[in-house]
Amino acid sequence: MPFLKVKIGSPVLLAVIMTAMVPSTRAQFAGPAPGNDSGVNPQLKITTDPALLFPPDRVPTVGGGDLLAVHIYGSTEYNPTARVSLDGSIALPLAGVVRIQGLTLTQAEHAIAEHLVAGGMYRDPQVSIQVMETPNQIITVTGETRGNVGVVPALGRRRLFDVIAAAGGLLPTASHVVTVLRPGQDAPLVIDLGNNPANGSMANVPLFAGDTLVIARTGVIYALGAFKSQSAIPLVSNSPLTVLQAITLAGGPNFEGKREETRIIRTEGTRRIEVKVNMSRVIAGKDPDPVLQPDDILYLPTSGMKAAIRAGGIATLMGIAQLSSYISLNH
Repeated sequence: MPFLKVKIGSPVLLAVIMTAMVPSTRAQFAGPAPGNDSGVNPQLKITTDPALLFPPDRVPTVGGGDLLAVHIYGSTEYNPTARVSLDGSIALPLAGVVRIQGLTLTQAEHAIAEHLVAGGMYRDPQVSIQVMETPNQIITVTGETRGNVGVVPALGRRRLFDVIAAAGGLLPTASHVVTVLRPGQDAPLVIDLGNNPANGSMANVPLFAGDTLVIARTGVIYALGAFKSQSAIPLVSNSPLTVLQAITLAGGPNFEGKREETRIIRTEGTRRIEVKVNMSRVIAGKDPDPVLQPDDILYLPTSGMKAAIRAGGIATLMGIAQLSSYISLNH
């Protein structure tokens, strides 16, 4: 059988050796299943309209189920406690049945006073109402909070940070982006808590009775490829994770990593996109440090040449060259 003669140092020989020594690093991806949605990588647009974030104050109103304590200034004998019925009325001594559904506390006080005057028992009573219990003036909190409190009282305006604190604070797995579902608004408010105290006032928006605060779970970042530690990096803080931070948490790149061809692989709905990042320029501060999203994959490809060098490829090449020279000299 004739032998193929290949000149030492030929690019063909080098390519053959490299191909034999280095395993293929090409990965195939068939795409996510249609309709696959983990719930931790939603496409949310941060709300920036001040009119939506900071609406005018809302005055609490009386609703069915409220337990009210009624007092008359200067009278120690008139202090009944009654619950507003489902039809919005309240039954009080000397005043009878008074409909106060949807009235503010001040309006309800005037309505009760008018009924007392109409009953002929008082000439000008100064009525005051104290809300003892209310199933209506609440803010619902759901998601990643430390406490078991699902509702927070809201007899007036409350701030976002106050409500979070009342719910026990955020878990380490909580996302720094929260949403507020508000009755009468088609789209939710999307608020970025951020990590800059100087911008805290913009995130500490007012919340009102009937609002629902949703605190989603944050996801993880996957470091794949030529990193010292290939792993899933949980987003355990309430601040974004950048590419440089993820590289650090993954132990940094290996020698064979192709830093200039780093990829951010992101799934949006049923579509996968790739963003090329030059790791060397990011580390040097010459390119921006991109912010990663939950479930992103940070992929560092492997250089075949560098992998061969690391695996002892140069020594193998030198051995083949010496063997070929020896054969040539003896034939």
